[in-house]
Amino acid sequence: MKTITIEPVTRIEGHAKITIQLNETGTVEDAQFHVTEFRGFEKFCQGRPFYEMPSLMARICGICPVSHLLASAKACDSLMSVRVPKTAENLRRILNFAQIVQSHALSFFYLSSPDLLLGMDADPTERNVIGVIKKHPEMARSGIKLRQFGQQIIEELAGKRIHPSWVVPGGVNKPISLETRNGILKRIPDALKTIHATLDWYKTTLDNYRDQIRVFANFPTLFMGLVTPDGGLEHYHGRLRVVGETGNIIEDQIDPVRYRDYIEEAVLPYSYLKAPYFKQRGYPQGIYRVGPLARLNIIDHVGTTKANEEWAEYRALRRQAILSNFHNHYARLIEILYSIERMQQLLEDDNILDTHIRSYAGSNNLEGIGVIEAPRGTLIHDYQIDENGLITAANLIVATSHNNLAMNRGVLQVAKQFIKGEHLTEGMQNRVEAVIRTFDPCLSCSTHAQGQMPLDIQLINSQGQIVDRITSN
Repeated sequence: MKTITIEPVTRIEGHAKITIQLNETGTVEDAQFHVTEFRGFEKFCQGRPFYEMPSLMARICGICPVSHLLASAKACDSLMSVRVPKTAENLRRILNFAQIVQSHALSFFYLSSPDLLLGMDADPTERNVIGVIKKHPEMARSGIKLRQFGQQIIEELAGKRIHPSWVVPGGVNKPISLETRNGILKRIPDALKTIHATLDWYKTTLDNYRDQIRVFANFPTLFMGLVTPDGGLEHYHGRLRVVGETGNIIEDQIDPVRYRDYIEEAVLPYSYLKAPYFKQRGYPQGIYRVGPLARLNIIDHVGTTKANEEWAEYRALRRQAILSNFHNHYARLIEILYSIERMQQLLEDDNILDTHIRSYAGSNNLEGIGVIEAPRGTLIHDYQIDENGLITAANLIVATSHNNLAMNRGVLQVAKQFIKGEHLTEGMQNRVEAVIRTFDPCLSCSTHAQGQMPLDIQLINSQGQIVDRITSN
């Protein structure tokens, strides 16, 4: 058995490596995606007062602070057993939509567009965001504008773009001003123009990516995410739905607090990242995916005019569930459009200016669970406290964890297609990494780690020897 190791995997958020095992004939037999960061936040938050959790959890990651802030606050709402004022809920929704816009823009334009615009085999010194700026300046400007749009809204609502503390147990700690509301509304038309132009361009390029679409984690799995009571797209406060490989509904309207009835977490010997699976099918057959692709697979409608039209066109790609993870790129663009439209709807309602934005209480439950749809997929925060309101246990299941089994299988599928022999080429390496980028993993979130984020790819032969290796930052 020969093994290839790719370490570090680049243009992702996190620290990981990939090992690819070859058999005696030199063909790929197995592949594994190793997350090498150490888990920590779930342990060192023990003993802290529950009301500190949102601000603590926001510090898990500098990319996803809003997502953890919101899920944590919802878990604390449950611990207090309070009803969050409607205006506060809608302000939280706006913040989440701003996070989705900026995060999807980062993934599509900054991390993946170098492959899409410059080619999988382009010189790696040029295949980066700087290369995109030089050769496709208009596309680069679109990415900068959309990410800036989302980041500015986060800063205006929450006080700062990274690790904000505006969302608190029971609501938010400051109402939105008329000036801020009107300022955001004024910028929305330009953001809508930008995302419509990007969607129009992207749809004309799909035929260019046939090879990637065919093998980038293109296999049957389950899909999971939140939906509204009537099966619409939901990111903040819905019920869980699980659909099958053909788009058939397996489970519907699951109260998120019952997630443990449906999801188990397996521990992998080669990774710090656990591997959740759907209990009814067992391990590892219970593989499922979350995120933009999954969310657009599980719903019956979107809920805003233009995004619903785009979703209908997107679903025409395949009559059943769309399986290729490459289409996460397309799904992200549709979700950017939806998020901007929903922000506009919420901001145009004058009730958004209401100053009743927080409910107060002590701890009334010993367990609280908060679930939202983060940009990368379903995010679960599960806390237990003692009679003094101190955290005794915490479990976090992030989107990257949900997708762990699918990422491993996706790496194997791509490796079998593109890796031939005992030596890695730059094009081979990039395609193996690119399938991981379609999931947009956030490894700091998934393992709650700190430090630098490289990725290593190793090629190991049938005798267990490393015959080739590529490491990059």
